[in-house]
Amino acid sequence: MDIQLKRGFIEICVLKALTKGDSYGYKILNDISPYIQISESTLYPILKRLLAAGCLTQYSCEHNGRLRKYYSITEEGKGRIYDFLNEWDSMIKIYNYISEGEITND
Repeated sequence: MDIQLKRGFIEICVLKALTKGDSYGYKILNDISPYIQISESTLYPILKRLLAAGCLTQYSCEHNGRLRKYYSITEEGKGRIYDFLNEWDSMIKIYNYISEGEITND
């Protein structure tokens, strides 16, 4: 899968995971891993981008004597999910166009 396309899907998956409630990196990774495979080294830059874009907020709480960063989805983040879903119909049309008929290797 194209890296830019995959990044877009990962961002939407992260946002979707947070619609169920605030969460932290490792849990987000586990929540989305049945749908798309990513590593921690991929997740944290995406969280940082989503924070910078105003799609998430972040706060820290102590857990087992350490501070853990939690993330919350914002209205901007929910809007990004909504936009993605609205664009999906046109993506399906493109997929159907590309996949119809035979493809030859001439």
